[in-house]
Amino acid sequence: MTAGDLDTPLLGRIVRPADYVRVLATPMRLRSPHFAVHHLVGRPLPLKRALPRSAATPGAPVEREDVAATGHAPVTASLSTELSTGSDIVPPPGVDDLQDPGPSGLVETPMNERWLGLVVPKRHAKRAVTRTLVKRQIRHVAAACAARLEPGLWVVRQRSPFDPKLYPSAASDALKEAARAELRALFERAVRGERDRLKPRPPGDAPARGKPGKARKEGPPCAS
Repeated sequence: MTAGDLDTPLLGRIVRPADYVRVLATPMRLRSPHFAVHHLVGRPLPLKRALPRSAATPGAPVEREDVAATGHAPVTASLSTELSTGSDIVPPPGVDDLQDPGPSGLVETPMNERWLGLVVPKRHAKRAVTRTLVKRQIRHVAAACAARLEPGLWVVRQRSPFDPKLYPSAASDALKEAARAELRALFERAVRGERDRLKPRPPGDAPARGKPGKARKEGPPCAS
C-alpha cells in the first residue's frame, strides 16, 4: 500500500473482462461530471481452472468454467476499445483500460461481499501517470466507504476528461484533490442508496433524490 492509497479486506477487485461486461451492461447507477458508477448484485464469475492432465489432450491444456456455481454459462462477449457516455447501456471497455489486478490477482477473502473494478480510458486520461492517479483516488475513496456499500460488483469509470486548462499537469495535488472530492461525494450518495434518474422528467415533476422506498439511516461520512 502506498501513500494516498487505501486497502481493505472488505473490498475485492474485479479482474475478469467477463465481469466488467456484466456490470457495464447495467444502467448507470450514479454519475458526476467526470465519473459514472455501475452496480450489479452478485459475485464475480468463477475463475477458469485447468482440467486434470489425465482428462486433457497431451500438450493442449483444457480449461472449464464452474457453471454450477452461477447457474448459467459464462459471459464470453468480446470487448471493444471504446466506452460510450451518451447512453445508459455502456459497451464493455478495452482490456488496456481495466484496472491492473496486481500480482495477487483477485483479492478474495471470506469477508468479501463487494468487489471493485476501474475503467479509466486513455481517451479521457492520455498520460499513464494521470490514469494511475485517478485509479488510486477511486480505490482510496471506495475502500473508505466499503463497509457501507451494498454487496455486489461495483465499477467506476471515468466518463469525461478533466479540463487541461484547469489541470495542465499530468499529475498534481490539485488534480488529485479535485478527483478525490468528486469521488467522495459520489460514494456518499452510493452508501445512501441513491440512484440517478436518467430518463427525462415530465414538466413540473420534482427531481428524484434517491431510490423510492424506505429511507436509509444516515451514517458517518466516509473517511479518507
